[in-house]
Amino acid sequence: MRRSFIAAIAAMPLFAAAQEAAKPTRVVVQVSEADPVRWNLVLNNVKNLQDDLGADKVTIEVVAYGPGIGMLKFDAPTNSRVSDTIKSGVAIQACENTMRNQQLVRADMHPGVSYVTAGVVQIVRRQEQGWAYLRP
Repeated sequence: MRRSFIAAIAAMPLFAAAQEAAKPTRVVVQVSEADPVRWNLVLNNVKNLQDDLGADKVTIEVVAYGPGIGMLKFDAPTNSRVSDTIKSGVAIQACENTMRNQQLVRADMHPGVSYVTAGVVQIVRRQEQGWAYLRP
């Protein structure tokens, strides 16, 4: 009995490591600046995450609010990159509070984005759920 107990204790770190390896990587990315250079940095970071970790092994949400909402407007200079990012499986979310404050409607936005009531609340919720937080 003592040997099986010792063997079980010795195997615990391996079991914990296996559980950790199986845990999916989840990342929430904040965009709150009105800078196209920053927007491209965000999209580069997202692509690098997918390339390095494997697109099927990472879940990514990009949340845009405040001045960063411009990244998701239909006429933004990053529009085609946003399309490519959405096609790669990344959820890109626009803050409805910001849209209301800037008098934007969904017709003003990239057609592939999804919406959250409050961008900062979405980021906080994801962090509470254990998501990694990135603000390039």
